[in-house]
Amino acid sequence: MGPSDVASVASTVTGAAVPRVRLALLDDHEVLLDSLGSWIEANAPDFDLVLSATTWLQLVHSDNFPTDLVFIDFQLKEPVSIEARVRTCRAAGAKVIVLSSLDSQESRDRAIAAGAAAFLTKSQSMSEVMDTARQVMGVERNASIPLDRNASQDGDFTRSRPKLSAGELDALKLYVAGYSTEEVAAQLNVRYETAKTYLRRVREKYAKVNRPAGKKADLIRRAAEDGYLH
Repeated sequence: MGPSDVASVASTVTGAAVPRVRLALLDDHEVLLDSLGSWIEANAPDFDLVLSATTWLQLVHSDNFPTDLVFIDFQLKEPVSIEARVRTCRAAGAKVIVLSSLDSQESRDRAIAAGAAAFLTKSQSMSEVMDTARQVMGVERNASIPLDRNASQDGDFTRSRPKLSAGELDALKLYVAGYSTEEVAAQLNVRYETAKTYLRRVREKYAKVNRPAGKKADLIRRAAEDGYLH
């Protein structure tokens, strides 16, 4: 069996090969997109991630579109409404789950009214997101699906999430949002060395739970995985 044959089936459940759900991701935050894709590929073998797009046009113009399911970020920089995006995907035959850092009743109502199957916040664990995706697609999770070695048994990162102090957490959120260490210090009204120490301790704590965050891109991924990136 070649790689293409392997990609066409998921885990075997009760002896029957189950087709994988073809999945697309649309999010204009490239690091978060990469983090989501990496988690799905490592922990959700019943989904076949065939398309990751940072723009709406990139998604709809791809040869892999439409897919069975699309995860769409509610807020994009492009002037294309969530209603238009959801309806276009639905018209093409794809189901839609909207992911958002903006958890308001208005945004939720707009997404569902347009035809989205679910509205989820980015603060939810990836295991919750993927379990919702399975419910939407009508597939069952195989109990033998391997989880990432850094993940907890239910698929999120609760077990290996380091315990950060209030100062460390505030510094992390500001840093991954794009502030420099000097700007983090100014925002927190602390000395530069204090802000630097906060960030060093954050990296050390992630390293201790086998989730390296030595580079800024790695730290952003860790923050995204733990729901700190908004």
